[in-house]
Amino acid sequence: MNNILITICARGGSKGIPGKNIKILNGKPLIGYTIDIAKRFQEKHGNVEIALSTDSDEIIRVAEECGLHSDYKRPASLGGDTVGKIDAIKDIVFYTEKAKGIKYDYVLDMDVTSPLRTMEDLEEAFELMNADTNAINLFSVCEAGRSPYFNQVEHKENGYFNKVKDAGTVLTRQSAPKVYDLNASFYIYRREFFDLGYKSAITDRSLIYLMKHTCFDLDHPIDFEIISFLLENDKLDFIK
Repeated sequence: MNNILITICARGGSKGIPGKNIKILNGKPLIGYTIDIAKRFQEKHGNVEIALSTDSDEIIRVAEECGLHSDYKRPASLGGDTVGKIDAIKDIVFYTEKAKGIKYDYVLDMDVTSPLRTMEDLEEAFELMNADTNAINLFSVCEAGRSPYFNQVEHKENGYFNKVKDAGTVLTRQSAPKVYDLNASFYIYRREFFDLGYKSAITDRSLIYLMKHTCFDLDHPIDFEIISFLLENDKLDFIK
């Protein structure tokens, strides 16, 4: 496998769930789940480095306790919830390349707050990327529960509400274009992505990896309660 940098980005100022990146989940800090699978991937495939990007000394400390040392701290200019994640990833990529004297082939970014992923997910996703040399990146998704062609509406310019997308002659949801929910679990980028000026992970050359199991992002306190219940009652046996 090519040279890979795994990035783990974790801001300290979460508003929805205060301190959620290091909140204890079933006996382990949330960030520990992402560090664990990153280290297992590193041990199995070699040529893999893991880098933490955070603006929080406390997160750096907890990550160290979970086995990930970091001498990088995200600059203040990339802090806060108004800064795009791509810029934060780009900064840690350039920093690590300079520190290690290497240029990576791929960047695998794993989101701390969407920890329901497996080694099989990551390995199959890399197979998809390697099979399509024109693709610039890939992101994980789940089957969508709703469709913008049928049961999602938006506020239109005339003040009324209508479907997000016009289905035209399509009369059933089953015959509409297939749509997916981004679950924010992981993203794979070819290294050149960060030299081409992209500001979003959704591009004209993006692939998806469809997860076959439960996966959701922890945005609200109830999400944390749900995943805690599932883990404590062995309902997520694919997560270690």
